[in-house]
Amino acid sequence: MLLAATCLFGLERQLGEEIDALGLKRVETIDGRVLFEGEEKDIPRVNINLRCAERVFIVLGRFHAESFTELFDGTNEIRWEDWIGRLDQFPVSGHSIKSKLTSIPDCQSIVKKAIVDRLSGAYGIAWFDETAVKYKVEFFILKDEAMLMIDTSGIALHKRGYRPDAGIAPLRETLAAAIALTSRPSEDILFWDPFCGSGTIAIEAAMIARKIAPGLKRSFASEEFPRINADMWRLAREEAASFEIKDSKFEAWASDIDEDILDVAYENALRAGVEENINIFSCDARKIEKPADRRGTIVCNPPYGERMGDMKEIEWLYKDIGRHFKTFEPWHIYVITSCDYFERLYGRSADKTRKLYNGMLPCTLYQFFKPAEFRKDKIHGKSFDKKDFGKSYGKNDRAYNYKKKG
Repeated sequence: MLLAATCLFGLERQLGEEIDALGLKRVETIDGRVLFEGEEKDIPRVNINLRCAERVFIVLGRFHAESFTELFDGTNEIRWEDWIGRLDQFPVSGHSIKSKLTSIPDCQSIVKKAIVDRLSGAYGIAWFDETAVKYKVEFFILKDEAMLMIDTSGIALHKRGYRPDAGIAPLRETLAAAIALTSRPSEDILFWDPFCGSGTIAIEAAMIARKIAPGLKRSFASEEFPRINADMWRLAREEAASFEIKDSKFEAWASDIDEDILDVAYENALRAGVEENINIFSCDARKIEKPADRRGTIVCNPPYGERMGDMKEIEWLYKDIGRHFKTFEPWHIYVITSCDYFERLYGRSADKTRKLYNGMLPCTLYQFFKPAEFRKDKIHGKSFDKKDFGKSYGKNDRAYNYKKKG
């Protein structure tokens, strides 16, 4: 059986590694999705355990389709009756990218008609009440190659269930998990998010450290599928639960200047079952102090100018944390932001960057981990140090000016 897991752009590698860790074989990776082989019993396992996936699909057919005739014929050849019963629902949605078939509503209509025609022949009926189990059909057409699938997840997998109230401009749970995975949370390293908001990054880090499966406490659309029976789900949940580390010494600090959001962060941690691993408190990120004799990592999602606050204030915030976070060396620091000139404001070039997306918003994960003696900071090919603050590196952009206030 061919399965497909979708993800935010930039998370394909980590998603593939998660699939490997479950003992499943990857077949193909394209932007935003990983195809792999599995059995029906693996559908509960991947839905429950994948941290970076948005949805898991059963791929029922792939074919070339440059015309509506080809789309109809290819869809009609698929054995939909193996899954969809005579009373079941089968709504259709999908996407078409870089293909000759550009009208999504027309593609939906053609796919629906082809499925109805196929099922009419299989069941000897012309009308479908669609009142029983829902099988959400999705088509994905990329460069005239169509993929027809059934969604097994239902509600998107980033909705773990612990975060009904996420606060302003939330970071998607799957992206938070990917960032936390990049920082490699462990029991002997203090994990600190000084812009914690509703606590998502710290919660995902704690769940990773304790090996708590992200989907263990939620339900999925395919639990209603007769072919994926209750025993498969029970065994998958038991397997996932058996890996949890209940006595983990992992410690995360989650702080924020906004005291009101901290109650939300605590409630989220409580629902996720990791409240004992997270110390939640109020503090200005520009005034946090490095604990003595502790190894640690700062992982944070500071405000984006596009999504909250005045952009000029955000720029000064980035400059301030750049100066202040120097006092935490040799800690590793990970900062995600959509500001494409963040390094100029922060005052140091990242040792590594990674392009990511929070929904449709392009972001960059800036990673700082080299000790001062082993790096030479450069921005756009120019070395800089303290004397360079006051120079303007941009052509006409006020954000590139490093002059201090006053």
